[in-house]
Amino acid sequence: MCGRFTQSYTWAEVERFLSVVGPARNLRPRYNIAPTTPIDVLRLGKAGRELVPMRWGLVPSWWKKPLGELPSTFNARAETVAEKPMFRSAFKSRRCIIPASGFYEWTGKPGAKTPHYFSARDGRPLAFAGLWECWRDPETKEPLESATVIVGSANEWMRAFHDRMPVILAWCDAGAWMAGENPAELLQPPPEDALQEWIVSPRVNRSGVGDDDPALIEPSRAA
Repeated sequence: MCGRFTQSYTWAEVERFLSVVGPARNLRPRYNIAPTTPIDVLRLGKAGRELVPMRWGLVPSWWKKPLGELPSTFNARAETVAEKPMFRSAFKSRRCIIPASGFYEWTGKPGAKTPHYFSARDGRPLAFAGLWECWRDPETKEPLESATVIVGSANEWMRAFHDRMPVILAWCDAGAWMAGENPAELLQPPPEDALQEWIVSPRVNRSGVGDDDPALIEPSRAA
């Protein structure tokens, strides 16, 4: 699964790796992103690729109940994403990329979990395969755009830490994922040498997201 990740990049990096259109934005680095909070999402707009904020946790357009009754939708399983009612419509026509600087995973027993941070070996942003939707609140009629991260089986390297991981696309496949005719073919584990890992501060273990600073991703002295 993917329950916490980071987005920390400059607009110059966004333009270089994401090839976005539109005016530059003042991007705030985030080191402890949790479900239901806003995230940056790359999607295809009328003028080209655009980077827009969305809620992390997909809300399908047909949802009629309060958001508090929505099941967990911040991750979608690669194996069933094309069939599950929550995601199948978005999989057909609203595929996106969620750029990430890295993500967290935990090992160990409950109550003594060790947090690990994963990022690209080459230092570039990661391209998580994602889906997005637009929902309208039945009471206020206000629109809400939301997204989910697709997760699949871990590659052999990642299995030392967890048996699941985000689907990480090569940037050269970004266009094929968002607009191609055979997106399921891209839902594969990344190469074995795609990521690097180190143990980080146990502050990441806290249930809230009050801690959000660069020190969270620094190698732990206790490692």
